[in-house]
Amino acid sequence: MRAESPGPQHEWLDGAAGPVVRPYTLTGGRVRPPVAGFDLVAFVLARPAADATGQPGFQPEHRRLVELARRPAAVADLAADLNLAVGVVRVLLGDLVARGLVAVHQPPTAAYLPDDNILKAVVSGLRAL
Repeated sequence: MRAESPGPQHEWLDGAAGPVVRPYTLTGGRVRPPVAGFDLVAFVLARPAADATGQPGFQPEHRRLVELARRPAAVADLAADLNLAVGVVRVLLGDLVARGLVAVHQPPTAAYLPDDNILKAVVSGLRAL
């Protein structure tokens, strides 16, 4: 028989994982950000005077994102740091962008793609090694 730890027990606590919160509770059921989507490698940077404390409707994760974005960070890195799904982080970042607390810098798109013949020559050269 296992002894229970002292204190109130809750169904939403898991001994191994800690508090379990469903992602849709963090985003209020939203699955898309209020602004355009963000690339995984897009860099996020907090505005100089950004302060997420006291913002109505903000979760602690919003405030943590602003703290982490004081230095430029990729969307994928922020998701890893918060241990949240990328989709959830994108929705939360959309909230922050909509209120002007962070800026998202998308990577430049490739204007020039190499010719297929060049790629085939490179592959052939690598196989010859």
